[in-house]
Amino acid sequence: MTYAKPLSKEDIFAQAKSGTLEARAIIPNRKSAQGTMTPTLNPFDNSVIGHVEFCDAEVVNEAVAVARDTFEKGTWSRMSPYDRKLVIQKWARLIDEHAEELAALECKDVGKPLKECIGFDLPDTSYTIAWFAEAADKVFGKVSPSPGNNLGMVVKEPMGVVGAVLPWNFPATIFAWKVAPALAAGNSIIVKPAEQTSLSTYRMVQLAHQAGIPEGALLLVTGLGEATGKPLGLHNEVDVVSFTGSTEVGRYFLHYSADSNLKEIVLECGGKSPQVIFEDTYPMDEVVDQILDAAFYNMGENCSCGSRLLVQESIKDEVLKAIVAKLPEWKIGDPADMSVFMGPMIEEGHFRKVLAHIEASKKEGATLIYGGKAVDAGAGKCIEPTIFDNVTPEMSLFNDEVFGPVLAVTTFKTEEEAIELANATKYGLASSIYTSDIRRAHRVSQRIKAGTVSVNCFSEGDIGTPFGGYKMSGFGGRDKGFEALEQYMATKTIWYEN
Repeated sequence: MTYAKPLSKEDIFAQAKSGTLEARAIIPNRKSAQGTMTPTLNPFDNSVIGHVEFCDAEVVNEAVAVARDTFEKGTWSRMSPYDRKLVIQKWARLIDEHAEELAALECKDVGKPLKECIGFDLPDTSYTIAWFAEAADKVFGKVSPSPGNNLGMVVKEPMGVVGAVLPWNFPATIFAWKVAPALAAGNSIIVKPAEQTSLSTYRMVQLAHQAGIPEGALLLVTGLGEATGKPLGLHNEVDVVSFTGSTEVGRYFLHYSADSNLKEIVLECGGKSPQVIFEDTYPMDEVVDQILDAAFYNMGENCSCGSRLLVQESIKDEVLKAIVAKLPEWKIGDPADMSVFMGPMIEEGHFRKVLAHIEASKKEGATLIYGGKAVDAGAGKCIEPTIFDNVTPEMSLFNDEVFGPVLAVTTFKTEEEAIELANATKYGLASSIYTSDIRRAHRVSQRIKAGTVSVNCFSEGDIGTPFGGYKMSGFGGRDKGFEALEQYMATKTIWYEN
């Protein structure tokens, strides 16, 4: 079989301009009818860059049947972990070889700045895949302390058929977070990307098959959540669904599980993450860059976005002055321009939603100190980085996830008040603490209810650390780390008696 050579970003941009990019279901020996090929748009200028197949329940059913058959035959599930490792490593190398091509797809499909796609998203994607490949043959069982005439073994086995439902904000990265550990564990997995952003996922699945991962072990279904995600969640032959997205949709998957086979559900949902800055923080110029990254990276379309700035009253003016002085560096415009820091909102409806949050904050009495307007670029869906001061816990901006470039500033006087404000949210995904006092950092990090607490930085950790939330930010498992690998494995006891 002849495989396409890696394309340059210019090649992808040319295909996007001609509207010839595509994504469709990938199922070996497919028999189901093709769904409607629906235009997919470039968020920056609303141009049609290609088409995505919108599949129905019939396609999902066929994908599940193939995944189950492949799993039971053992083509992948009973392959030696070492051999699975080698195949997945080959896939990671192909991702590296096609990194510019995939970055350009993300840029055009998602509206993400190209510099972020090339500099972070795709390197992180291939590294994640390589990391879990290396972990494939590092999972050990154990022998229980059983009586002398008995032998109790505790072993780990693949779960079976996994469904992965992806968000639109980090298609490649979160694809790797879910698919790599599920495959490394020996499962068959069916991926359902967001309907707005299916292009890079389609290409990565093709590259996986090129690397040697069986087509029946990694399948793709594309389309709307109601038509493709729901049948996946309700299917009795799916053993696990891992979902990243809104808390509202996450609730649906719990219902789907209850209404079907009680499949395991892994949820990574919304966030309203605090950044807590104490008056002993130093040096302030380094902290400011971290604050801005937390608030405005990826246009604020980030579940761990540090959208609440809790700053000690005595240094508020200093902090805000330093932040505002840096913001002109955050160039807004066409994400294909390597000098651009901020591109458009993903789609018109979300753009309007973010603007509505800004207007509501004004009416509720928050003080707008920077930004707050749409930018006249492309189709006009870019929004300035926006900062509101004097945000109180009663205001919607303090409580509601905006998923856009809007930062809420609230002051505190004491450490105890800072902790109370940080935890005064239904979410608990991430948080940041800034202080020069290591004892304070330890005290506060222990008491903040969040899955990740970063100290003197904005971070989600690295691939070796688990990522997930407390409270309504999700539960059921974690992305990243050995915890992610083990959540796609069943624990079995084998008991011998002599």
